[in-house]
Amino acid sequence: MPPSHLLAVSDLHISYAENREVLAGIAPEGPADWLLVAGDVSERVADLEWALRLLASRFARVVWVPGNHDLWSHKSDPVTLRGEARYLHLVELCRQAGVLTPEDPYEVFTGPQGPVRIAPLFLLYDYTFLAPGTHSKQESLAYAYKTGVVCSDEFLLHPDPHPSREAWCRARVLAAEQRLSACDRGTPLVMVNHYPLVREPTAILRYPEFAQWCGTQATADWHLRFRTAAVVYGHLHIPCTTWHDGVRFEEVSLGYPREWQARRSRRPVPRDVLPGPDALGAGTGP
Repeated sequence: MPPSHLLAVSDLHISYAENREVLAGIAPEGPADWLLVAGDVSERVADLEWALRLLASRFARVVWVPGNHDLWSHKSDPVTLRGEARYLHLVELCRQAGVLTPEDPYEVFTGPQGPVRIAPLFLLYDYTFLAPGTHSKQESLAYAYKTGVVCSDEFLLHPDPHPSREAWCRARVLAAEQRLSACDRGTPLVMVNHYPLVREPTAILRYPEFAQWCGTQATADWHLRFRTAAVVYGHLHIPCTTWHDGVRFEEVSLGYPREWQARRSRRPVPRDVLPGPDALGAGTGP
């Protein structure tokens, strides 16, 4: 049997016909391959379920974490659930399809380089990636509204029953931290989250004020505190490999058609995380 691969993709945004065509072409390299899906499949529940069932029929195991678009209460979706109720509904649909979620046990993938424990995370953000020159959430948001660079989450991602998205983030971070601390340190982790665990990848955003919707400072040292083989994320729509403190971070997004069609050099979709073509090399850009 050929060696198994751990593959990853995010930000499929299959409401676009061009992206559905990309999804149709996503297939394993061998019968034992796993696929990590790091969020933003679709704003519509039925489309997300269809896509994950399709992928689950092809791969030995599919692991999903939610992106902000998956959690939107969008007018185009007949499912009107909000906040945590929407998230838990998606978790149940995933379980029915045989897809792992952040609410399930962390399973072990064994490839040619040995075993790794897959840790799907749902952490959100808490506005601590402040816009340059600002010193509080209020200042940072005010600056974003002034420039017109405001994430649609402000209108579509509801935190119910939590009082705010940052309160929901705090609860998610605490729960994930406890689970990670309880993991067997003999097996390295591959952490999967929609948002980067460190702020550095957001430095190349065209609009730096958008970073406040891209993660939390609370996870800045997780790749050091916990034995980590790799971190997989999306959200930025800037696919790249970077290294932080010797740990490889993979941004694996497809993005909107206007973005991926304009890239001079297109990275593979899905991305090979393990064994990983860049596992021994320097970080590469978009």
